[in-house]
Amino acid sequence: MATSIAEIVLAGPRGFCAGVERAIDIVELALEVCRPPVYVRREIVHNGYVVEKLRAKGAIFVDELNEVPDRATVIFSAHGVSPAVREDAARRGLRVIDATCPLVTKVHLEAIRYARENYSIILIGHEDHDEVIGTLGEAPRRIFVIDSVAEVEKLKVPNPEKIAYLTQTTLSVDDTRDVIEALRRRFPRIVGPSRDDICYATQNRQAAVKTVAGDVDVLLVIGAANSSNAIRLVEVAQSAGTPAYLINNVHDVKAEWLQGAQRIGVTAGASTPEILVTETVAALRRGGAAVREVHVVEENVRFGLPSELEHMAREREITLPSRTVMRQSI
Repeated sequence: MATSIAEIVLAGPRGFCAGVERAIDIVELALEVCRPPVYVRREIVHNGYVVEKLRAKGAIFVDELNEVPDRATVIFSAHGVSPAVREDAARRGLRVIDATCPLVTKVHLEAIRYARENYSIILIGHEDHDEVIGTLGEAPRRIFVIDSVAEVEKLKVPNPEKIAYLTQTTLSVDDTRDVIEALRRRFPRIVGPSRDDICYATQNRQAAVKTVAGDVDVLLVIGAANSSNAIRLVEVAQSAGTPAYLINNVHDVKAEWLQGAQRIGVTAGASTPEILVTETVAALRRGGAAVREVHVVEENVRFGLPSELEHMAREREITLPSRTVMRQSI
């Protein structure tokens, strides 16, 4: 690492959100409560370090349900699934534990409601992301996926007078605001959710990056390449004019990124464990750099465990922790 670094600025909040903490807790508790094997469909959260730690504890990760034996236990990831996946699981007698983030479930329920009321639904998001794929499955004939202002003008909907919008929970706050404004200009009667679908953690981490970006020479964002919220943090910093790079861990840092930089910012996506931040900071400060944390908001959100996991625990006379899920180290 470069030795000219004078200060490391940590953005806060960063790292695990309540939905990620809950999902990891669900897998760990299921491994204690359920008779093995326990399968997990897709990455429980988008972070390879987390997945490998859970795999080492006994979780079996699969891409699709056809890799899971009939009547086995399977956990759905935090990103949610389509009704077709749920139907397939029920048909094959799988014991399902749903780790879908409650904020993602909220978007699914909004899609169902708008579809029942015969709205065309504009879903702002990335069509190849697991969360969007799951939401789209709720009403595939009524949902139109877009991810930019440019796509607004290309939209063709059956009835422009009856149209609604929803958003993926991990988008850029600023970019999404621009798309919604473009939708409102083109479709003045468009309706949307009463509260912003972009999750609190995504918004808070982006706000922290905006605060830090102007005070550092380079920003390192720790997160997986398939983590939408981590990628958005890089984009937010770059939009503020600060060079920013996405890294899986400290080993991805390139010396040329830090050449001449005196203040290095560090943050982490909502699926990134704090240990990866700690390792990165330790490597950066070997030359004696000071560490300062800039914290923009406190987070006290916690989500309860799914009822199906509690039911399985009762079957085996195992007592689960309180329904308020607290952070656990993995």
